[in-house]
Amino acid sequence: MSRSQNKVLRIMDAPPEPKYSKPAAKAIKAMDKSTKEVMKEAIEGLTETPPKGDIVLLQGYNPKTFRLRKGKYRVLFRYEMEPVENNADYDVKKIVRILDIDSRGEIYK
Repeated sequence: MSRSQNKVLRIMDAPPEPKYSKPAAKAIKAMDKSTKEVMKEAIEGLTETPPKGDIVLLQGYNPKTFRLRKGKYRVLFRYEMEPVENNADYDVKKIVRILDIDSRGEIYK
Protein backbone atom coordinates (compact mmCIF):
# COMPACT_ATOMS: atom_id res chain seq x y z
CA MET A 1 0.00 0.00 0.00
CA SER A 2 1.45 3.37 -0.96
CA ARG A 3 1.86 6.23 1.44
CA SER A 4 -0.75 8.37 -0.37
CA GLN A 5 -3.48 5.79 0.30
CA ASN A 6 -2.96 6.15 4.06
CA LYS A 7 -3.48 9.91 4.09
CA VAL A 8 -5.58 11.23 6.95
CA LEU A 9 -8.02 14.00 6.00
CA ARG A 10 -7.66 17.16 8.03
CA ILE A 11 -11.19 18.46 8.63
CA MET A 12 -11.76 22.16 9.21
CA ASP A 13 -13.15 22.59 12.73
CA ALA A 14 -15.83 25.14 11.92
CA PRO A 15 -19.61 25.00 11.79
CA PRO A 16 -20.88 23.61 8.49
CA GLU A 17 -21.97 26.26 6.02
CA PRO A 18 -25.18 25.89 4.02
CA LYS A 19 -24.85 25.32 0.25
CA TYR A 20 -28.02 25.53 -1.83
CA SER A 21 -28.82 23.40 -4.87
CA LYS A 22 -30.49 25.14 -7.82
CA PRO A 23 -34.01 23.92 -6.88
CA ALA A 24 -33.53 25.04 -3.26
CA ALA A 25 -32.21 28.48 -4.27
CA LYS A 26 -35.13 28.88 -6.69
CA ALA A 27 -37.62 27.96 -3.94
CA ILE A 28 -36.11 30.45 -1.49
CA LYS A 29 -36.10 33.19 -4.14
CA ALA A 30 -39.82 32.61 -4.87
CA MET A 31 -40.88 33.00 -1.21
CA ASP A 32 -42.26 36.21 0.26
CA LYS A 33 -39.90 38.19 2.50
CA SER A 34 -41.21 37.00 5.89
CA THR A 35 -41.25 33.32 4.85
CA LYS A 36 -37.77 33.67 3.38
CA GLU A 37 -36.44 35.04 6.70
CA VAL A 38 -38.06 32.23 8.69
CA MET A 39 -36.65 29.57 6.34
CA LYS A 40 -33.13 31.05 6.34
CA GLU A 41 -33.18 31.17 10.15
CA ALA A 42 -34.32 27.52 10.26
CA ILE A 43 -31.54 26.52 7.84
CA GLU A 44 -28.96 28.38 9.94
CA GLY A 45 -30.09 26.17 12.86
CA LEU A 46 -28.79 23.17 10.90
CA THR A 47 -25.24 24.53 11.20
CA GLU A 48 -25.28 24.38 14.99
CA THR A 49 -24.18 21.45 17.15
CA PRO A 50 -26.55 19.77 17.78
CA PRO A 51 -28.71 20.98 14.88
CA LYS A 52 -31.91 22.84 15.81
CA GLY A 53 -35.35 22.07 14.46
CA ASP A 54 -37.74 19.23 13.73
CA ILE A 55 -35.27 16.96 11.91
CA VAL A 56 -35.89 13.38 10.77
CA LEU A 57 -33.65 10.92 8.90
CA LEU A 58 -35.52 9.89 5.73
CA GLN A 59 -35.85 6.22 4.84
CA GLY A 60 -34.72 4.92 1.44
CA TYR A 61 -32.22 7.67 0.60
CA ASN A 62 -28.55 6.99 -0.04
CA PRO A 63 -26.51 8.93 1.01
CA LYS A 64 -28.26 9.78 4.28
CA THR A 65 -30.77 12.55 3.72
CA PHE A 66 -32.69 14.46 6.37
CA ARG A 67 -35.89 16.46 6.49
CA LEU A 68 -36.36 19.71 8.39
CA ARG A 69 -39.96 20.72 9.05
CA LYS A 70 -40.74 24.42 9.38
CA GLY A 71 -44.44 25.24 9.28
CA LYS A 72 -45.97 23.96 6.04
CA TYR A 73 -42.52 23.73 4.39
CA ARG A 74 -40.03 20.88 4.28
CA VAL A 75 -36.29 21.22 3.65
CA LEU A 76 -34.42 18.17 2.35
CA PHE A 77 -30.72 18.27 3.21
CA ARG A 78 -27.63 16.21 3.89
CA TYR A 79 -24.31 16.75 5.61
CA GLU A 80 -21.29 16.46 3.31
CA MET A 81 -17.56 17.12 3.15
CA GLU A 82 -16.20 19.53 0.55
CA PRO A 83 -12.55 20.03 -0.45
CA VAL A 84 -10.92 23.20 0.86
CA GLU A 85 -8.87 25.05 -1.72
CA ASN A 86 -5.88 27.27 -0.97
CA ASN A 87 -5.57 26.19 2.67
CA ALA A 88 -2.42 24.43 3.80
CA ASP A 89 -3.89 23.47 7.19
CA TYR A 90 -7.09 21.65 6.13
CA ASP A 91 -8.17 19.27 3.36
CA VAL A 92 -11.98 19.31 3.73
CA LYS A 93 -14.75 21.27 5.43
CA LYS A 94 -18.25 20.31 6.53
CA ILE A 95 -21.22 21.67 4.61
CA VAL A 96 -25.00 21.36 4.80
CA ARG A 97 -26.23 20.67 1.25
CA ILE A 98 -29.78 22.03 0.94
CA LEU A 99 -31.31 19.78 -1.73
CA ASP A 100 -34.86 21.12 -2.02
CA ILE A 101 -37.49 23.20 -0.25
CA ASP A 102 -41.20 22.83 -0.89
CA SER A 103 -44.59 22.43 0.78
CA ARG A 104 -45.43 19.26 2.66
CA GLY A 105 -47.53 17.84 -0.16
CA GLU A 106 -45.03 18.45 -2.95
CA ILE A 107 -41.57 17.81 -1.50
CA TYR A 108 -41.55 13.99 -1.61
CA LYS A 109 -42.83 13.65 -5.21
